[in-house]
Amino acid sequence: MIDLHCHLLAGIDDGPPDVDGSLEMADRALAEGIETVVATPHVNSRYRNDAGTIAAALERVREALAEESLALEVLPGAEIAASYLAESDIADLGSLSLGGGGWLLIEPPFATVASGLVRTIQGLLWDGHRVVLAHPERCPAIHRDPSIVERLAEEGVLMSLTAGSLTGRFGSQARRLATALLREELAHNVTSDSHDASNRPPSVANEIEQAGFGHLRAWLTEEVPAAIIGGGPVPPRPPSPPRTDLRSRVARVLRRA
Repeated sequence: MIDLHCHLLAGIDDGPPDVDGSLEMADRALAEGIETVVATPHVNSRYRNDAGTIAAALERVREALAEESLALEVLPGAEIAASYLAESDIADLGSLSLGGGGWLLIEPPFATVASGLVRTIQGLLWDGHRVVLAHPERCPAIHRDPSIVERLAEEGVLMSLTAGSLTGRFGSQARRLATALLREELAHNVTSDSHDASNRPPSVANEIEQAGFGHLRAWLTEEVPAAIIGGGPVPPRPPSPPRTDLRSRVARVLRRA
C-alpha cells in the first residue's frame, strides 16, 4: 500500500521530534502493509517548510532506514495550508508535489467559514497545478456546506480522507461525512495522516475494512496513490458490489422455505 499523507519526517513540524520516532513510525507502517510513504510535513504560517528543509529531513530519515534495514520507501511531499497560500507567495510550488508527480496536497482550514478555499484552489488549477484536498471530512466549513466538495471534484480535485475518520476517531460528524463521500463516489484516496507511532499511527487498511469499503481498498490505497505520485491518469473506481437489503434476504428465505 501507499500512504500519501504521513508526517514521518523528524523535527520539522508536529510529527516525530527525532529520527528514532520516524523509525518507530516506519516499523509500524511496514507491519500494517504500507510499503511506500509520502512524507508530507506542514507548510503553513507556523511551519514554514520549503523544498530545501524537506529534502534535508528526508535524507536523514532515508539514511536511518537504510542503517536499520527497514525497507520502507519514503518520497517527498508536503501538506500546504490553503490559508498560507492565500497570504504567501511560494516560489516553486511544483517542488512540493506528492512524490514529484505534480499533485499538490492542500489542507483546508479548520474553521466554520472558508470563503476563500474554493477561490484559492481554483487559482492553483488555473495555474496548471493538480490538487488533492486533504481530509475534507474534518473541515467545519465543509460540514456546513458539503457542496464545496462536489464543486471542487467537478473541476478535477481529488478528495483524500483520513482513515481514522472512518472509525470515528475525529468525531461522529467527520465519520458520517467521510462515509457519505465514499458512498457518493466523491472520495478518491484514504491515508493515515499519521503523526507518531502510538497516538496517530500509520494505519489505513483496517479502518477501510471496518467502515465496510473493503472492496475499494486496493483502489484507495494502491491504484489512485500510484497514479498520483506517477503523474498518470487516475484509474476509474471499481464497481460496488450489489447491495442486499433485509427485505430481499427475507424474501429469499421465504421462497426457500
